[in-house]
Amino acid sequence: MKQQIASVIDGQAEAFTAISRYIGENPELGHEEFKASARLMEELRKQGFEVESPVLGLPTAFIGRYSSAKPGPTVAFLCEYDALPELGHACGHHLICVMGLAAAVGLKSVIDEIGGTIRVYGTPAEETKGAKVPMSAEGLFDDVDIALMAHPYYTYEKSGESLAMDAIQFEYFGKASHAAATPYEGVNALDAVLMLFNSISVLRQQLLRDHARIHGIITEGGKAANIIPDYAVAQFYIRSANRPYTDEVVQKVLRCAEGAALQTGCTLKTSNYEYSYDELITNETLSDLFTRNLGELGIPESEIEIGKDHGSVDLGNVSRHCPAIHPYVKVVDEKHLLHTKEFRDLSMKDRAFEGMLLGAKALAFTAYDAITNPEVLRSIRDEFRKSLAASRQA
Repeated sequence: MKQQIASVIDGQAEAFTAISRYIGENPELGHEEFKASARLMEELRKQGFEVESPVLGLPTAFIGRYSSAKPGPTVAFLCEYDALPELGHACGHHLICVMGLAAAVGLKSVIDEIGGTIRVYGTPAEETKGAKVPMSAEGLFDDVDIALMAHPYYTYEKSGESLAMDAIQFEYFGKASHAAATPYEGVNALDAVLMLFNSISVLRQQLLRDHARIHGIITEGGKAANIIPDYAVAQFYIRSANRPYTDEVVQKVLRCAEGAALQTGCTLKTSNYEYSYDELITNETLSDLFTRNLGELGIPESEIEIGKDHGSVDLGNVSRHCPAIHPYVKVVDEKHLLHTKEFRDLSMKDRAFEGMLLGAKALAFTAYDAITNPEVLRSIRDEFRKSLAASRQA
């Protein structure tokens, strides 16, 4: 049956490549992916999936569904299709979404015989306000048995870790004044932001774990050099390897921000300007299945690296509701990092589309193995429960 899955994917390789190329040539920012989501939904309907959109009021989110007459597990393939500002698809999301689409189509060719349900989740804005966060919070993954996606890269890499993250904005309100004639009548909001940065720099020395990350920018710092700024804004990402410690670091940063307000006489307002991401809990049993299937497709395990931390992903929130993996699949032969023009350009070459289709087969094969082997699926579920309990005690 795996040969049938592969044949279906190969038989539609030209169509899948055309969809990916179209999305790559028409990059859209998060929650603005109208062309990408429309093209993906069009193909899902053509392939016999029922499609729901919008989802949770998100206009570019969707869920495609196909259920066999036979009962069985529910498998989710996750699609991302947002681009980066100015860079376009430098993270390869035009490949990610079609990997999920092609895997679903391949698995559908055998699902009526083996039993089960296929879902394809269209999840906008992974780079910012990732839709997987509200989808997870609203229970849309609670009845899913396994959630699968793969990310393009310059090498093969097992599903590994990601960092929990909070995105916090700090707004300081002061009082404007002439910087030369009457500076003493002003309350300098920019000074408060600078003190915040200095306080955070000192705080970094006191963080107990080397996986903590705090980094930010000033988005508003005044309008003219001869006016005391009465409004200044900084935005920070605060990350660590797990949610409990991230929450602890956030509280320390908030105290730094409050201290800066007190020292300058400013008023402080804090808010989350993007969604909070939890750390990825890789299901190792499921990950091993994917690695073995890469082997079946001709990729020796010696070429598959140990999973690393690549920042933060909203799949982390999904992984607290169902077993999930996020491996990396080689689509370029030169060592270029994600979020670069070089990777963007190479990810539109034929080599990248070949890697995309291989990733789709590996995802579909992995889903097939989980569906047809109750003992393996039971191990996946048992590991999920244990890992979730352990993460809450971290």
